[in-house]
Amino acid sequence: MTIQIDYETDRELDIDYARLADMVADKILDSENCPYEASVNLVLTDNEEIKRVNSEFRFVGAPTDVLSFPMIPFEKPADYSIIEDKDEYFDLDTGELLLGDVMISVDKVWSQAEEYGHSREREFSFLFAHSMLHLLGYDHMEPEEAAVMEKKQAETLNALGITR
Repeated sequence: MTIQIDYETDRELDIDYARLADMVADKILDSENCPYEASVNLVLTDNEEIKRVNSEFRFVGAPTDVLSFPMIPFEKPADYSIIEDKDEYFDLDTGELLLGDVMISVDKVWSQAEEYGHSREREFSFLFAHSMLHLLGYDHMEPEEAAVMEKKQAETLNALGITR
């Protein structure tokens, strides 16, 4: 698993976000039976930039905690048959599956950790787990979908010992 991290804000998280991202990504890819080595781009930014991107891509003029930009148009979550024999989903240099991009607001990690009464490690890990599931085709537009995502997020964080 390769996670390319771009840190684009002056505000520090003061946690080992690279290690946490690796742990969460590895656990999710393992639990979702991903048969490939994979790659994700992670941008850590501030509320101002995530608001700009949120406005541009989702037409929501407010900051959000996390945005996901999947590379693969999964028809069913984690159904890897869609990518068979399709080079456009792979990095031609490394052979890794290109899952997509994740953008997390460092400002939101701080504020939501305080609001929910848990650590920044837990908040960051939750947001990254949520995004990884989106990159694998999961969504939460319907109550049934939301329940599946929530269960998978909780199972991942519990298995890693990242609890409230």
